Amino acid sequence: MPEARSSRQDLLRQKKKQSARRTVSQICPPPRRPLTVADIRPGMENERLGVVRDSMFQNPLIVKAELGKPRERSYSLPGIDFNYGLYIRGLDGGVPEALGHWNVLKQQPTCPHELTRDYVAMNRGAVKAGLVTTRENLLYRQLNDIRISDQDDRRVKKEPPRVPPDMTFGIRSRPSTPFFDLLQNRYQQLWVQEQKATQKAIKLEKQHKVTLGKLYETRSTQLRKHKPPVQLDALWHLPHFQKVGGHLDTFPTEADRQRAFQAHRQECAVRQGTLRMGNYTHP
Repeated sequence: MPEARSSRQDLLRQKKKQSARRTVSQICPPPRRPLTVADIRPGMENERLGVVRDSMFQNPLIVKAELGKPRERSYSLPGIDFNYGLYIRGLDGGVPEALGHWNVLKQQPTCPHELTRDYVAMNRGAVKAGLVTTRENLLYRQLNDIRISDQDDRRVKKEPPRVPPDMTFGIRSRPSTPFFDLLQNRYQQLWVQEQKATQKAIKLEKQHKVTLGKLYETRSTQLRKHKPPVQLDALWHLPHFQKVGGHLDTFPTEADRQRAFQAHRQECAVRQGTLRMGNYTHP
């Protein structure tokens, strides 16, 4: 039984702790104010040696961020009684005045509209009176100042064009990018199809070309194609080096000469040297 009572008391304590309401300072902590000399503790990042002033902690370029805390912005905030936002003062009297009185805006007096001058009528009258020079026209306009009436002025001014009721103003929005076509290489497939179609059209055009009759070659066309043979002359030699026989013959007979050359050709594969007349490659 005492164990059950102790467990119930623990549950009640936990419920009381959970149901405890937080204070306003916990929900909405006070605004962060710039650091001062009194807030600096030993071991902090902004600890300094020598002369320390409060203005040093109001410069965001000098203030360092503390470990595990946001950076101080060094802005001084107004007091607790300050209300943020725009305060609108009620000058209309509220609902009672709106129900009991008609608060109507007074119409402001309109300034008289100055009518435009009728230069066509004044020029016509000046020509009829025989006035041609610029000075005479200027004096005539000062004496006879003709103005266009309101009705005529309305006719002169162009009326705005009639716009259909379902017209939408502004710039048309750009169509959305076809991502599916891009992912599926649709544009590549279309390009390949276009290339195949053009090649097919070129082949059909070549097939439908009219083949002309047989072309007969004339003497002039044959002469154009004919290439005359070029006779190669023998190289020029000095006359005293021509038809000179050998002065030394080491072979007694022609048969011995042929046998020596045949033996050389047989041993050519196993001898060294450029002319294959050196030592044997294998001892």
